[in-house]
Amino acid sequence: MIERKSNKGADVSADDDFLKLRKGEVAVAPPKEFDASLYFIGRIRTPWQSRAQCPKNTRESDAICTIELDPRWTPALKGLEIVTHVLLLYWMDRTRRDLVVQVPRHYGEQRGTFALRSPARPNPIAVSVACLVRIEGNALYVVGIDCLDNTPLLDIKPYFASTDSVPEAVVGWHARRGE
Repeated sequence: MIERKSNKGADVSADDDFLKLRKGEVAVAPPKEFDASLYFIGRIRTPWQSRAQCPKNTRESDAICTIELDPRWTPALKGLEIVTHVLLLYWMDRTRRDLVVQVPRHYGEQRGTFALRSPARPNPIAVSVACLVRIEGNALYVVGIDCLDNTPLLDIKPYFASTDSVPEAVVGWHARRGE
């Protein structure tokens, strides 16, 4: 069995389902160097320990999850308590980063990585619009997360329906209008 290391150095078995290529999937070699660096500002605590346990998307669970913010960033929460929803950006640190074509289990057809919301992507950044239940100190309690327990948090932004919602957007993989 081949052992691989995740971005944080945790052992990941090559036998894990998310590391295997499905029939029709294509992987490429990633660039040799990174272009940027970032800070993990906290961790997301969820009830899910494996990918099989995770909801397929953020609307499939009503579990209250906890955002544990690094205490140094607590003052940055000032004023956030007045919003109902937050945009959370997080780093899917336990997934592949080399897939360009994937075959989603629930869909069964090839799609380019950028046509999917899969965590397997060159930069495994995920985004969720989560309902903000409450804030206690440096902890945010939210509903609407789809990641493994202890996932690194990149950023928190207030969600504003007036600017973030796009009512004319076509849902899912429907044909574009006018084509």
